[in-house]
Amino acid sequence: MSNNEILFETVPNAEWWRSSVIYQIYPRSFADGNGDGMGDLKGITDRIPALAALGIDAIWCSPFFKSPQKDAGYDVSDYKDIDPLFGNLVDFDNLVSACRKFGIKVIVDLVPNHSSDQHELFQAALKAPEGSPERGMYIFRDGKGKNGDLPPNNWPSVFGGNAWTRIANPDGTPGQWYLHIFDSTQPDFDWTNPAVLDMFDDVLRFWLDRGAAGFRIDVAHGMMKRVGLPDTKVIDTTMGGAKTEAEMTLEELEEMNPYWGQPEVHPVIRRWREVVDEYDDRLMAAEAWIMPLSRMAQWVRPDEYHQAFNFGFLECPWDKASLHKVVTESLKEFGAVGAPSTWVLSNHDVIRHATRFAYEPGTLPPQGDGIGPEFAQPDEALGLRRARAASAFMFALPGGAYMYQGEELGLPEHTSLGGAYRQDPTFFRTNGERVGRDGCRVPLPWESKVNESNGFSTTGESWLPQPSSYARYARDLQEGVAGSTLELYKRMLKVRKELSLGAGNFKWAPEYQDESTLAYINNGVLVLSNIGGEPVVIPAGEILVTTQHDLTIEGELEHDQTVWIKL
Repeated sequence: MSNNEILFETVPNAEWWRSSVIYQIYPRSFADGNGDGMGDLKGITDRIPALAALGIDAIWCSPFFKSPQKDAGYDVSDYKDIDPLFGNLVDFDNLVSACRKFGIKVIVDLVPNHSSDQHELFQAALKAPEGSPERGMYIFRDGKGKNGDLPPNNWPSVFGGNAWTRIANPDGTPGQWYLHIFDSTQPDFDWTNPAVLDMFDDVLRFWLDRGAAGFRIDVAHGMMKRVGLPDTKVIDTTMGGAKTEAEMTLEELEEMNPYWGQPEVHPVIRRWREVVDEYDDRLMAAEAWIMPLSRMAQWVRPDEYHQAFNFGFLECPWDKASLHKVVTESLKEFGAVGAPSTWVLSNHDVIRHATRFAYEPGTLPPQGDGIGPEFAQPDEALGLRRARAASAFMFALPGGAYMYQGEELGLPEHTSLGGAYRQDPTFFRTNGERVGRDGCRVPLPWESKVNESNGFSTTGESWLPQPSSYARYARDLQEGVAGSTLELYKRMLKVRKELSLGAGNFKWAPEYQDESTLAYINNGVLVLSNIGGEPVVIPAGEILVTTQHDLTIEGELEHDQTVWIKL
């Protein structure tokens, strides 16, 4: 394939999700509608006009189910009800109705790998005898060693420590162990049990019947574990596995992590797809930390998930060769199975890209961890400059695009959050050695300095404190201001939709590149990024989008800037 050959050509298709822009909402941190310092469904509903003005197609809400909130709602105690922190089912119905008025769809976050230990099914399992149907809903095993004092295998928890916890029998004697790939309050379901499959079929239909446009599936590469639960050969607590995954064969990858990416999960996905296909125009998007991309594409074959988050792109550094490689592979591998690629730079589990790009590759903590006050602090201006350029590079690519709340404001990570405020289980399970993900989950600033929370709540209350810098990133200070990050995002999403870039035809454009620039053409739009080099003269054409506010035709594109030009 030559460098300037069309790499991806869109086939006409009415499925909305193939080219949509989906906005992730972390409910507790988006907007507080009742003044208690916790974001909620009413707060989201109140702010829907602002999201409509941004130009998104759908929202995806992180979990709002009933939960003890040991892991910010990813520990579910009731899959068919709303946690009172966020409202109730009527509030959900109101949100769907408000979104429908603006043509915005609502995607629900489903957490199927595990439940809360407070779920009635797990509580019943604790009270039931070994080998009972109640125990069979989860993964209980006898321990090893004398009197079963050792865990059944050597699997680690993603949040640190061991992935097994021993229970006490009703008479107080030591009992079996249960598996929790995440926190000890998040026991894993046994997905080989038909009763678990039946339960989740019912959960899917419950939310689809209420108007959900589909689901984001948490830990979509999990659920199934290798038969016999053998020891893992590589102790790795990251979601995606060892750093050398791209060099491994499929067999080596499956051998490395007996709890991630097992082939037995695919029949489960196909079963869910049949349920979702009972409804019109619904979506399933997979959070599958699976590499390489050729393997990730197996999760989006025609009868499985519609989309998978492109974590290969998310983890890509701001580097010309790396970007060229991951975009080429993404369009090739996803296209080979008839799926659109997706593009994403930030979410609730990773360091915000406005901060991440301020660091050199290889210097940051592993995925699932954050930056604390003891870590080298970022160059905020450099991080934002690169983040804007990377976002502009991304939003012109064909396929589905995901964005994380606050990135349209250019929000940085809260990198100086003290231990007294930390709530991520990772912080506690590692005794503070890993600070966790709280820094990317800080509430949004809406109106600068109206109160201590910059308008996140009417009272100034906020479940996590904002850094002082957030006052200058507030939405009201950026609204209508030329060159602001908010107006940049509005412009990108508007042009993306008007010129059908999400459903466009892509080819690299080496004729417009030098050693420090990267260029591609999509539907007649040239996207040129200067990735850290000397200023370059841009070609003639209409400037549609620019991260460099003072850029003019035949002007010079500075380092860490991106421009869209209509040729």
